[in-house]
Amino acid sequence: MGPTFYFIKSIGTHSISFSSKLYKQVRFGRSNNREQRKEKMQAKKTREEVEKINMIDTWLKKHSLIYVGATRHPFILSIRDGTVNLTSFKTWLGQDYIFVRAFVSFVASVLIKAWKESDDSGGDMEVLLGGMAALNDEIQWFKNEASKWGVQLSDIVPQKANKDYCRFLESLMSSEVKYTVAITAFWAIEAVYQQSFAHCLEDGTNTPSDLQVTCQRWGNDGFGQYCHSLKQIVNRRLAKALDDEIKKAEVALLDVLEHEVEFWNMSDGGA
Repeated sequence: MGPTFYFIKSIGTHSISFSSKLYKQVRFGRSNNREQRKEKMQAKKTREEVEKINMIDTWLKKHSLIYVGATRHPFILSIRDGTVNLTSFKTWLGQDYIFVRAFVSFVASVLIKAWKESDDSGGDMEVLLGGMAALNDEIQWFKNEASKWGVQLSDIVPQKANKDYCRFLESLMSSEVKYTVAITAFWAIEAVYQQSFAHCLEDGTNTPSDLQVTCQRWGNDGFGQYCHSLKQIVNRRLAKALDDEIKKAEVALLDVLEHEVEFWNMSDGGA
């Protein structure tokens, strides 16, 4: 019985040793897999958080074709290289005067949304009030420029692209449209002009001297800083927004870019 018992004990010990080793391999293998999955999920989460913090830049890269189309339109490039048709410029001047008047109401609605939805930790109200105050000067500027160029503003009839754009602004004024979506559109409208006209002020351009004032109005460093402040507000809002709100904000950005392209087309002789 002794040897037999020893044999069984040996077998039993060997089995326990083997099973323990296999158990550890399986257990730690699964543990390593879990750690790897956890690391991947964390890395993905980190990337998503970074993208949300810089959502605007992510979108501009994603939609670079339409963004370039809006900020480097042939109408803008013709101003930059000095070949602009002055009739086209006068068309733009008259149509944009009509647009700005509608834009005032839109900005007022964004200000109200900010008052209701923003905690104002980033000074949203101050930034928006500064922009709104500048619109009074902008309307007067249009009147002065129209007089200089012989454009009768009272005779201007809004063209289709202009009416479509103004209707789009009106849709954003709805109480159902969240502040994050509206401020995204607001930033995009301002940023397109800033990027477009700043391009006409760069070294080596042939922008006509008569149009330098126009380009300076939106291409100056002060307006650029204002647009940067708006961009910071938008990125901060998007970083905290739910997925549905983010999707709507991205659509609003694309809508603005498309309307801007159509507005330039209209000014350049399109329908």
